[in-house]
Amino acid sequence: MAGRSRYTSDNPSTSEGGEEHGEGLLPADFELADLYGASNGGDEDLDDSAVIVPPISLPPDAELAAAALGVPLIARALKLARWTAPHRPVDEHGDLTEPDREPAARLLELAPAEGEVAEDAVVEAMRAWALACDLDLVETGTTAEGEHVAIPGPDLEAAEEGDPETVLALWLEAAGIVRELAAEADSLPAEGEEPAGEGAGAEEGAEEDEGPDEAGLSDVEEARDAAAELLDEALQVLYETTAFAEPGAETVPLGVLAALLVVPEGEEPDEEMLGDITDLMVSLDPMLADLAELGLLEHRPIDPELFEEEEAGEPAAADEEAPLDEAEAARFGMVRLTPLGQYAVREWLLEEGYDAPLIGELAQGDAGTLLRGLAETTNVLPERELQAWLSGREPVAAARELLAAARGRDATGPVRRMYCVVALGELGTPAHPAVEEVLEDPDLGGLARIWLREHGLEVAPPERPVALWHTVDSFAAVLLASQGDAARLRELVAALPVTDNPASYFGELWRVPHPYTAEVLEVVGELHLDRNVAKEARKAAFKARSQRGK
Repeated sequence: MAGRSRYTSDNPSTSEGGEEHGEGLLPADFELADLYGASNGGDEDLDDSAVIVPPISLPPDAELAAAALGVPLIARALKLARWTAPHRPVDEHGDLTEPDREPAARLLELAPAEGEVAEDAVVEAMRAWALACDLDLVETGTTAEGEHVAIPGPDLEAAEEGDPETVLALWLEAAGIVRELAAEADSLPAEGEEPAGEGAGAEEGAEEDEGPDEAGLSDVEEARDAAAELLDEALQVLYETTAFAEPGAETVPLGVLAALLVVPEGEEPDEEMLGDITDLMVSLDPMLADLAELGLLEHRPIDPELFEEEEAGEPAAADEEAPLDEAEAARFGMVRLTPLGQYAVREWLLEEGYDAPLIGELAQGDAGTLLRGLAETTNVLPERELQAWLSGREPVAAARELLAAARGRDATGPVRRMYCVVALGELGTPAHPAVEEVLEDPDLGGLARIWLREHGLEVAPPERPVALWHTVDSFAAVLLASQGDAARLRELVAALPVTDNPASYFGELWRVPHPYTAEVLEVVGELHLDRNVAKEARKAAFKARSQRGK
């Protein structure tokens, strides 16, 4: 999948001369916030290498495979493949022969067992046959007598038995085919519209060049690429929003999806953006419908009556000032990425070289692997990883392992200790015995005493040197984990117990033998609102650096 980029009015989905395909098609009488209440969290000039894909949870492969086998189009392809055994005649193109087409529709229960078979049923049966051939569930060849026949493919039996690896590989291949066809269909001219390169201007030079219209082919190719890029971006946005959504809240209004692709971060959509959003909704709607057929999405299309109402000039709502209710908003289209869809998008992202982690991957190792991974990985949900690691573990043993992994004065030590404290909080009271064992530990004693006191145990507070070391360590952890988030750091700076004599406080702090003492003092000097305090912190930072160089 391509990295995300903004959709703008320069997109080829806008016709020549600046006329937008979607103009006037959707009612614009609602409040913008009701229809397009979203903004993009990306950066317009964000390089592909900077794209961070959030971690997701996926069901077990067996559950995903069962969902894939439940997709009607897949089930029909499998059924037709089995129907070919031991062999079945086909035409020279590998398609079912005329005598077999109606029986195929009956076999798939697309038509009644007796009586006339509708043309649509035959078309659907042939679609399933084409997919079976594309997935090599059916193989075609020629007999010694010159007859064209089809036989079951080598993966059919494993797929029928529900082998997760086989089923998911077949389904993913089918999803890729449908994804390409959806973009290709979107790039074709609408009914009644002349293809690019045709019309009055196309007659000029016809006698000189009897071959295909290269300019027209180029236009179609560009339109197909633009549609594919738009679909990829929309799927990636859905992937991200689904990753962060609360359970049960993964459904996204189509207008919100389009707005996430159009509206810059922190801005409200203006009238020009509104037109782009409407164009996107109209372009995405049929492509999403194609993907929904294969189980990638749950999709409610745009209500076609909206177009009729707009053309008839009917009011969009009885009270234009009133917000849209849920049923009315759904008429503008809704979409939800299914677990199968998440699986597919993640596989496509991995193919493109993106890091697309699964929640719980870090939790597969020991406590050291877990805490190091949390400290060194950007796209991770720490609490979810910690919960996965702690699940099923005996509290005291888990706490001991975590505390042991949190020791050390290396570059990631502060962050490891920060996440160790978070994990201890998940364990709660049962972790007390393990924490009490490290009260005198030089790296862990400060956090242990503070944690136990916060959890109601009577222990002496840490001595002054230990308390100061813990202050620097905790500040350094936030500095490293937040990647310089000024708002979070200002809160810490404001909470420092600086007295009326900052020179005395920082005179103690710069002597703390911590690898990040100087960096912490520099941040305090930069962010503290009291000029005198900031000045003393900068002086202390200089002394800490000088001491480090000795």
